[in-house]
Amino acid sequence: MTQRTLTFEIFRFDPFEPGDKPTMQSFELEEAPGMTVFVALKQLREQQDPSLQFDFVCRAGICGSCAMVINGVPTLACRTLTANYPQGRIKLMPLPGFELIGDLSVNTGKFMRQLSERIGAWLHPKKAVHSFDAIEQKMEPHLAEAIYETERCVECGCCVSACATAQIRETFVGAVGMNKVARFALDDRDVREVDDFYHVIGDEDGVFGCMTLLGCADTCPKDLSHQAQIGYLRRKLALHPRII
Repeated sequence: MTQRTLTFEIFRFDPFEPGDKPTMQSFELEEAPGMTVFVALKQLREQQDPSLQFDFVCRAGICGSCAMVINGVPTLACRTLTANYPQGRIKLMPLPGFELIGDLSVNTGKFMRQLSERIGAWLHPKKAVHSFDAIEQKMEPHLAEAIYETERCVECGCCVSACATAQIRETFVGAVGMNKVARFALDDRDVREVDDFYHVIGDEDGVFGCMTLLGCADTCPKDLSHQAQIGYLRRKLALHPRII
């Protein structure tokens, strides 16, 4: 089989370089069997331009570091095959909605840390004192499975970049934030009640600001059920006596 020549149009801009301006740069590369966009980028940096900036850690779709916009769709470069693009033209842009570090690299970590601190994304246990010798609290299998499903989020930021509300309102917690809240709202070991979660996401910055366009569900590389989590939180808040 004859190898194709791929053409990459890559966003280039270093915000820390005085006088630098955003531009698109073209690269050409011979396609290899089973090549992913990440592998192609790695070859481009090693063989053609060592200044090319992009992020990666695991190469297995677990860390979420290599998220970027590929031909208009936010997704993970390490899980995207170049063979998916029959025309052989691939356009790469950084994820919108995050602080740009350079080229395709954005600071999702800063966003996720601020979000976690804002919504209290850690277990608030009902018991203040724990014994290491005590038997773990029992949990029903269906509840453990539901919590595990929310824990599969890799915080890649694709859902944030694909969300129209998040692009309009910077204070919107987004699907990733609501997924985090749902994780602890489900957990019967957490002391927080509906009122506590209402103060975090019970307004237009939370579940009632979602326009249900479901860009989050369309682009989530882990296929998380964001629609189900948003619906769960809406019901939990709306049916509470506090909200009439």
